[in-house]
Amino acid sequence: MMLGKTGLEVTRTSFGALPIQRIPLKDAAYLLRKAYDCGINYFDTARAYSDSEEKIGAGLGDVRERIVISTKSHSSTPQELREHVETSLSKMKTNYVDILQFHNPKKVFLPGGDDGMYDELLRLKDEGKVRFIGYTNHSLARAKEAAKSGFYDTVQFPLNHLSSQGDMDLARLCEDLGVGFIAMKGMSGGLITDARLPFAFLRQFKGVVPIWGIQKEEELNQFVELEKAPPRLEELSSLIDRDRKELAGDFCRSCGYCLPCPVGIDIPQAARMSLLLGRAPWEPFTTQEWRDKMEQVDKCLRCNHCSNRCPYGLDTPELIRKNLIFYRNFLKEKGL
Repeated sequence: MMLGKTGLEVTRTSFGALPIQRIPLKDAAYLLRKAYDCGINYFDTARAYSDSEEKIGAGLGDVRERIVISTKSHSSTPQELREHVETSLSKMKTNYVDILQFHNPKKVFLPGGDDGMYDELLRLKDEGKVRFIGYTNHSLARAKEAAKSGFYDTVQFPLNHLSSQGDMDLARLCEDLGVGFIAMKGMSGGLITDARLPFAFLRQFKGVVPIWGIQKEEELNQFVELEKAPPRLEELSSLIDRDRKELAGDFCRSCGYCLPCPVGIDIPQAARMSLLLGRAPWEPFTTQEWRDKMEQVDKCLRCNHCSNRCPYGLDTPELIRKNLIFYRNFLKEKGL
């Protein structure tokens, strides 16, 4: 499919490369290459994803001209932006990136701005190091502003069957404007356990390209099989309704912007432990390792570092406290 007005032909099933930072380089290179061999041609990463870009270079460097790559810069100055782009190109063994996205900034950068960010990216584009300009965010208002500005080729935003009407309206707005819509968080950070549901749901939006976060070969195989025989949305409506009833609303999406915690709390997992215990085999979350992690919540300083950084406005300290209470009661009920 065409990604907005870019002219870039990308596969509807595409690869989100955030999770590959958690696996060894050899395994990541194998997984990326298998994705390519299975027909996937679009790979999304970021400078902030530790060694993800290096792994893309290792696994796909020799087929660079046959794939589409987007990466992101979380830079705050034009000089840092240029440094990020140069580093990304080196790590990925390429001399250009198809889409360079501003990574969840607190504002929408525009040409002629005092910050100089957009103008620097234009210079990088003129130099042939960047082909198209994108914007990623977790704020609906900022994502909408970027789309409507006319200065962004793509917008990346969370979207799945748990999304609000406003989120879905953004996807349709982008389609109307010819802005490519890249859907992140398709599995809502692991809370969604049936991939068929977001897969079928997102297919109803003609201009939306989901980037599925893939870390394991079985995950890749699952999305490849779904692509071969896409499930019908109407056949899954009852399951989608169930998920929306159980999960929609104020829950942690596991975006990770709350981290690092000053006292080492695994906030994304702690903040949604009650949901994880209710929707997945619960035994893996009751090991001594997980008990120690959850008890770390008791050390919360209520410094509000996490809540101030949460793009969804959650009262994170209160959320993790409630989940700790739930966790302790769950262990008691199970006799553990």
